[in-house]
Amino acid sequence: MTQGAGQGPETERTATLRDFRVPAYVHETGPYVSGVHPGEAVPPAEEAYPEGYTPTQRDLPVINRGDTVQVPVEPAPAAPAPQPTAGPGPLFVVGDVHGYLDELLAALREQGLVDDEGQWCAGTARLWFLGDFTDRGPDGIGVIDLVMRLSAEAAAAGGYCKALMGNHELLLLGARRFGDTPVNSGAGTATFQAAWLLNGGQKTDMDRLQDHHLQWMARLDAVEEVDGYLLVHSDTTAYLDYGDSIEAVNDTVRETLTRNDADECWDLFRKFTKRFSFRDEGGADAVRSLLDTYGGTRIVHGHSPIPYLLGEVGSEDGEEDRGPVVEGPHVYADGLAIAMDGGVTMAGKLLVHQLPLDA
Repeated sequence: MTQGAGQGPETERTATLRDFRVPAYVHETGPYVSGVHPGEAVPPAEEAYPEGYTPTQRDLPVINRGDTVQVPVEPAPAAPAPQPTAGPGPLFVVGDVHGYLDELLAALREQGLVDDEGQWCAGTARLWFLGDFTDRGPDGIGVIDLVMRLSAEAAAAGGYCKALMGNHELLLLGARRFGDTPVNSGAGTATFQAAWLLNGGQKTDMDRLQDHHLQWMARLDAVEEVDGYLLVHSDTTAYLDYGDSIEAVNDTVRETLTRNDADECWDLFRKFTKRFSFRDEGGADAVRSLLDTYGGTRIVHGHSPIPYLLGEVGSEDGEEDRGPVVEGPHVYADGLAIAMDGGVTMAGKLLVHQLPLDA
């Protein structure tokens, strides 16, 4: 992994309880995409997307604070560091972070992976981030800097810290590389810049984005298999479009980004934005199609917040308790899929969890 980089300047932090919103400045100049207006909703499941679906709409509904899953996230003392063992250390996975650096550090401390100063203290432990480091939250660049630094510190201690490519990494790369260059979205004209703003892009992240951040993101793998777990970012079968092996998928994604073609990159981003393939009837078969192709016995993903997978966000009865409290990963699809996005952007919980996980 890339060597660590220093922390960027501090940015204003937000409260623990927050809602899943697009920043106000998105609406300053009206609609950004031909035929797409900020208030439009996205179909609830991948199979419901129209042909040529484009994520220039918000890729999840925007919900008001009163409709969120209210999850108090209390500070927790650091757990004892995982003890070294013969062979590889314990395996941990991290769900979507989306710029919430303070919450990430608290969750890593709780698992005994970093100390009070945020330094790696877990020896030979193995840590995988499932993607989506930026957008919506206050300090996406700080999150990337932390992951890059922990990569170097973990490697020096005999463990590792690695990361996967999420759709928001593709979105930020595209916004920086292509800006307002029109792309063929399949549903009219679109731009990466417009989609990035509409899906929570933070101006402070763009201002602080440097070449080494871009290079690091562009080299991330899309798929990996560890200890029988197939790790991906998105709960979609679209990975099958990019190769019949893990190596082929990762090579294809990197080659696509290297060619620097706006339309090709947009199509990659569009497919990584699809979701909910494993949720409903036939979901277990969709998971098996990936496991049969790439290996592993269970799939672990981020991307779709657990409250949306459960279909229990918001209600019409006016009660304060409007959904499930996210306590940990969600196991579903006949026990074959493990969802790790606890919905930190919508007053949920940033999940860091050790595998294996009971079904």
